[in-house]
Amino acid sequence: MMHLRYTILLVSILLFTSCKTDYANLPTYTGTRQLQAVIEVPAGNSKQVKYDRGTQEFVSVKSAGREQKVEFLPYPGNYGFIPSTEIDKNGDSLPILVMSERAEAGTVMEVVALGIMQLETNGEIKPVVIAVPARPSERTIDATTLATFSRKYPAAQTILKEWFVNSSQTDDTKFVAWRNERFADKEILRWMKL
Repeated sequence: MMHLRYTILLVSILLFTSCKTDYANLPTYTGTRQLQAVIEVPAGNSKQVKYDRGTQEFVSVKSAGREQKVEFLPYPGNYGFIPSTEIDKNGDSLPILVMSERAEAGTVMEVVALGIMQLETNGEIKPVVIAVPARPSERTIDATTLATFSRKYPAAQTILKEWFVNSSQTDDTKFVAWRNERFADKEILRWMKL
Protein backbone atom coordinates (compact mmCIF):
# COMPACT_ATOMS: atom_id res chain seq x y z
CA MET A 1 0.00 0.00 0.00
CA MET A 2 2.84 2.39 0.87
CA HIS A 3 4.57 1.48 -2.42
CA LEU A 4 1.40 2.36 -4.37
CA ARG A 5 1.13 5.77 -2.68
CA TYR A 6 4.79 6.48 -3.41
CA THR A 7 4.33 5.51 -7.07
CA ILE A 8 1.23 7.71 -7.44
CA LEU A 9 3.04 10.63 -5.80
CA LEU A 10 6.08 10.18 -8.06
CA VAL A 11 3.95 9.97 -11.23
CA SER A 12 1.98 13.06 -10.17
CA ILE A 13 5.17 15.04 -9.58
CA LEU A 14 6.59 13.98 -12.96
CA LEU A 15 3.38 14.92 -14.77
CA PHE A 16 3.19 18.26 -13.01
CA THR A 17 6.80 19.21 -13.72
CA SER A 18 6.63 18.11 -17.36
CA CYS A 19 3.68 20.40 -18.15
CA LYS A 20 4.80 23.61 -19.78
CA THR A 21 2.86 26.79 -20.26
CA ASP A 22 2.33 27.78 -23.88
CA TYR A 23 2.98 31.48 -23.28
CA ALA A 24 2.63 32.42 -26.96
CA ASN A 25 -0.98 31.24 -27.02
CA LEU A 26 -2.21 32.61 -23.71
CA PRO A 27 -5.16 34.96 -24.21
CA THR A 28 -4.28 38.51 -25.23
CA TYR A 29 -6.81 39.76 -22.68
CA THR A 30 -7.94 38.29 -19.37
CA GLY A 31 -11.60 37.50 -18.76
CA THR A 32 -11.98 41.02 -17.35
CA ARG A 33 -10.53 42.55 -20.59
CA GLN A 34 -7.15 43.34 -19.04
CA LEU A 35 -4.23 43.26 -21.50
CA GLN A 36 -1.56 40.65 -20.72
CA ALA A 37 2.20 40.80 -21.26
CA VAL A 38 4.66 37.90 -21.10
CA ILE A 39 8.09 39.00 -19.88
CA GLU A 40 11.15 37.65 -21.70
CA VAL A 41 13.89 40.03 -20.53
CA PRO A 42 13.76 41.44 -16.99
CA ALA A 43 14.37 45.15 -16.46
CA GLY A 44 18.07 45.82 -15.93
CA ASN A 45 19.24 42.81 -17.96
CA SER A 46 21.69 43.02 -20.84
CA LYS A 47 21.35 39.38 -21.89
CA GLN A 48 18.79 38.87 -24.65
CA VAL A 49 16.21 36.15 -24.00
CA LYS A 50 13.44 34.92 -26.32
CA TYR A 51 10.51 32.59 -25.81
CA ASP A 52 10.95 29.52 -28.03
CA ARG A 53 7.50 28.43 -29.19
CA GLY A 54 8.74 24.96 -30.16
CA THR A 55 10.28 24.01 -26.82
CA GLN A 56 8.02 26.35 -24.82
CA GLU A 57 11.08 27.61 -22.95
CA PHE A 58 12.81 30.93 -22.47
CA VAL A 59 16.22 30.67 -24.13
CA SER A 60 19.21 32.94 -24.62
CA VAL A 61 19.44 34.53 -28.04
CA LYS A 62 22.65 33.34 -29.69
CA SER A 63 24.70 34.58 -32.60
CA ALA A 64 27.63 32.50 -33.87
CA GLY A 65 27.22 30.26 -30.81
CA ARG A 66 27.58 33.10 -28.31
CA GLU A 67 24.89 34.61 -26.10
CA GLN A 68 23.78 37.98 -27.42
CA LYS A 69 23.92 40.93 -25.09
CA VAL A 70 22.83 44.48 -25.53
CA GLU A 71 26.11 46.35 -25.89
CA PHE A 72 24.58 49.51 -24.56
CA LEU A 73 22.67 50.27 -21.38
CA PRO A 74 20.60 47.35 -20.03
CA TYR A 75 16.87 47.06 -20.74
CA PRO A 76 15.05 50.08 -19.21
CA GLY A 77 11.93 48.02 -18.44
CA ASN A 78 10.60 44.48 -18.61
CA TYR A 79 10.63 43.48 -22.28
CA GLY A 80 8.45 40.79 -23.75
CA PHE A 81 5.43 40.21 -25.93
CA ILE A 82 1.66 40.30 -26.00
CA PRO A 83 0.40 36.71 -26.23
CA SER A 84 -1.77 35.51 -29.12
CA THR A 85 -0.54 38.27 -31.42
CA GLU A 86 1.47 37.89 -34.60
CA ILE A 87 3.05 40.82 -36.46
CA ASP A 88 4.97 39.10 -39.25
CA LYS A 89 5.31 35.93 -41.29
CA ASN A 90 8.02 34.69 -38.88
CA GLY A 91 5.36 34.38 -36.17
CA ASP A 92 6.81 37.13 -33.98
CA SER A 93 4.44 38.51 -31.36
CA LEU A 94 3.77 42.19 -30.75
CA PRO A 95 6.62 43.44 -28.51
CA ILE A 96 5.95 45.28 -25.27
CA LEU A 97 8.03 47.12 -22.69
CA VAL A 98 6.48 47.24 -19.21
CA MET A 99 7.84 50.02 -17.00
CA SER A 100 7.86 48.54 -13.52
CA GLU A 101 10.06 46.82 -10.98
CA ARG A 102 12.02 43.88 -12.34
CA ALA A 103 9.92 40.84 -13.32
CA GLU A 104 11.55 37.51 -14.18
CA ALA A 105 11.28 35.78 -17.55
CA GLY A 106 8.00 33.90 -17.74
CA THR A 107 6.09 36.39 -15.62
CA VAL A 108 2.64 37.12 -17.02
CA MET A 109 1.56 40.64 -16.12
CA GLU A 110 -1.75 42.46 -16.46
CA VAL A 111 -0.90 45.82 -18.01
CA VAL A 112 -2.29 49.10 -19.32
CA ALA A 113 -0.91 50.25 -22.68
CA LEU A 114 0.20 53.90 -22.61
CA GLY A 115 0.86 53.89 -26.31
CA ILE A 116 3.12 52.63 -29.05
CA MET A 117 6.58 53.74 -30.03
CA GLN A 118 7.00 53.28 -33.77
CA LEU A 119 10.51 52.57 -34.96
CA GLU A 120 11.93 51.96 -38.40
CA THR A 121 14.43 49.13 -38.46
CA ASN A 122 16.19 48.29 -41.70
CA GLY A 123 13.36 49.95 -43.65
CA GLU A 124 10.46 48.26 -41.80
CA ILE A 125 8.11 49.92 -39.29
CA LYS A 126 8.34 48.12 -35.94
CA PRO A 127 5.83 48.88 -33.18
CA VAL A 128 6.69 48.52 -29.49
CA VAL A 129 3.84 48.80 -26.99
CA ILE A 130 4.83 50.85 -23.93
CA ALA A 131 2.88 49.89 -20.81
CA VAL A 132 2.59 50.02 -17.03
CA PRO A 133 1.18 47.38 -14.67
CA ALA A 134 -2.61 47.38 -14.33
CA ARG A 135 -2.35 47.33 -10.54
CA PRO A 136 -1.52 50.84 -9.29
CA SER A 137 0.53 49.39 -6.40
CA GLU A 138 2.95 47.81 -8.93
CA ARG A 139 3.55 50.99 -10.93
CA THR A 140 6.73 53.04 -10.83
CA ILE A 141 5.27 55.44 -13.42
CA ASP A 142 2.01 57.11 -12.40
CA ALA A 143 0.38 57.36 -15.82
CA THR A 144 -2.23 55.43 -17.80
CA THR A 145 -2.24 57.56 -20.96
CA LEU A 146 0.48 58.75 -23.31
CA ALA A 147 -0.49 62.38 -22.64
CA THR A 148 0.04 61.96 -18.88
CA PHE A 149 3.28 60.04 -19.42
CA SER A 150 4.56 62.77 -21.77
CA ARG A 151 3.59 65.55 -19.37
CA LYS A 152 4.81 63.97 -16.12
CA TYR A 153 7.80 61.98 -17.42
CA PRO A 154 9.24 63.68 -20.52
CA ALA A 155 12.77 62.55 -19.63
CA ALA A 156 11.64 58.90 -19.35
CA GLN A 157 10.01 59.19 -22.76
CA THR A 158 13.27 60.54 -24.21
CA ILE A 159 15.29 57.78 -22.52
CA LEU A 160 13.06 55.07 -24.02
CA LYS A 161 13.31 56.61 -27.48
CA GLU A 162 17.10 56.90 -27.28
CA TRP A 163 17.50 53.41 -25.84
CA PHE A 164 15.54 51.73 -28.63
CA VAL A 165 17.32 53.74 -31.34
CA ASN A 166 20.81 53.05 -29.95
CA SER A 167 20.61 49.61 -28.31
CA SER A 168 21.36 47.55 -31.42
CA GLN A 169 24.85 47.61 -32.89
CA THR A 170 23.75 45.76 -36.03
CA ASP A 171 20.33 47.18 -36.97
CA ASP A 172 19.78 50.62 -38.46
CA THR A 173 16.95 51.88 -36.22
CA LYS A 174 15.24 55.26 -36.43
CA PHE A 175 12.50 56.74 -34.27
CA VAL A 176 9.27 57.38 -36.22
CA ALA A 177 6.58 58.49 -33.76
CA TRP A 178 4.79 58.09 -30.46
CA ARG A 179 1.17 56.95 -30.79
CA ASN A 180 -1.39 57.15 -27.99
CA GLU A 181 -3.26 54.44 -26.08
CA ARG A 182 -6.21 54.42 -28.49
CA PHE A 183 -3.84 53.74 -31.37
CA ALA A 184 -2.18 51.01 -29.26
CA ASP A 185 -5.55 49.35 -28.58
CA LYS A 186 -6.32 49.30 -32.32
CA GLU A 187 -2.89 47.89 -33.16
CA ILE A 188 -3.23 45.14 -30.55
CA LEU A 189 -6.61 44.16 -32.02
CA ARG A 190 -5.12 44.30 -35.52
CA TRP A 191 -2.34 41.84 -34.65
CA MET A 192 -4.42 39.44 -32.52
CA LYS A 193 -4.57 35.90 -33.88
CA LEU A 194 -8.16 34.93 -34.55
